[in-house]
Amino acid sequence: MTMNGLHRAAAPLSAFIAGVASLVAIGTAPAAAQQQQVPNGWFKACTKQEEVDICNVQNIIVADSGQLVTGVSLIELKGKVNRKVFQVTVPTGRLVPPGIGLQIDGGKAQKLDYVICFPDRCVAEVPLGDQLVASFKKGGELTLTSVNFQNQQNPVKVSLNGFTSAYDGAPLQQADIEDRQKKLQEFVKKNDEDFAKKLKEEQEKAKAAGN
Repeated sequence: MTMNGLHRAAAPLSAFIAGVASLVAIGTAPAAAQQQQVPNGWFKACTKQEEVDICNVQNIIVADSGQLVTGVSLIELKGKVNRKVFQVTVPTGRLVPPGIGLQIDGGKAQKLDYVICFPDRCVAEVPLGDQLVASFKKGGELTLTSVNFQNQQNPVKVSLNGFTSAYDGAPLQQADIEDRQKKLQEFVKKNDEDFAKKLKEEQEKAKAAGN
């Protein structure tokens, strides 16, 4: 398939697999929000949709609020549709022409073009080949750089530690996926409680200073 052909097919494919095994509520993360990795980093989740078996090896970076900062997915479809794609998902408010820069360790950056934007996120996609997978297995860290609407670069670093075992290993069971979701919800709840506590303390300090 040519690159133009890929781009023509990418939008419906992205819509088809959007949200497959996704574990976070996606939104526009504040620029200054602290970034966190969902517990256990890389993981594989598999499902079946419309006579297609889908496996997604992914890593999701979220802000303290639980909102998406960057999602990385290596997706393989088998059955009625057979295709392998590499996707990076970022919040909206991005400049489209620059795309997303992909850099492995200190190597040369590769541009990923956006193929579709939803109201809450934009997705860049390229074919997933053996060379890219091998580079991930050998590498130590990904740097994914998008450009926001203020023309500022937003680099996000993703550790490749644990990628190989997730990619080559068995997918998570449904119970494990539900456990990850529960841990993420607890993580967000704790951060909300910590923020509320700090806010109350600051208000009390301001009130005491005013007296």
